[in-house]
Amino acid sequence: MADNARAKKLADLIREVIAQKLQRGIKDPRLGSHVTITDTRVTGDLREATVFYTVYGDDEERASAAAGLESAKGILRSEVGRAAGTKFTPTLTFVADALPETARTIEDLLDRARASDAQVRQASSGATYAGEADPYRKPGSGDENDENTGAAGE
Repeated sequence: MADNARAKKLADLIREVIAQKLQRGIKDPRLGSHVTITDTRVTGDLREATVFYTVYGDDEERASAAAGLESAKGILRSEVGRAAGTKFTPTLTFVADALPETARTIEDLLDRARASDAQVRQASSGATYAGEADPYRKPGSGDENDENTGAAGE
């Protein structure tokens, strides 16, 4: 088993090599500049690497980018092996990162919460108190209970 530091270092190297190769070396039109490598994770035995990516575009562009990455997997793996210099080059698995969808869902929830807060703020803007504005008793206000509490304290 390799230590976590070595796996992390190899994952960082894989991410950099794949990103550079996608930017400069792959001529596949499905892998344009809209594919971004977000994260890479390597197993403890350094045999398998999971590469997370995002594609900015619609579902059709995401599907074509996934097919392009699968077809370029061999070239990318050989490039990683050349750069890493390890005995065994890890197998690459490409997974679409769910981060943009999750962020979009969170933004939608926050927008709904802001709208709900605005409705509550608008409804409470003309509201008045059910009783007095200050429900607490103050000494010397002339209430009959103030005299009883004052006598007990002396």
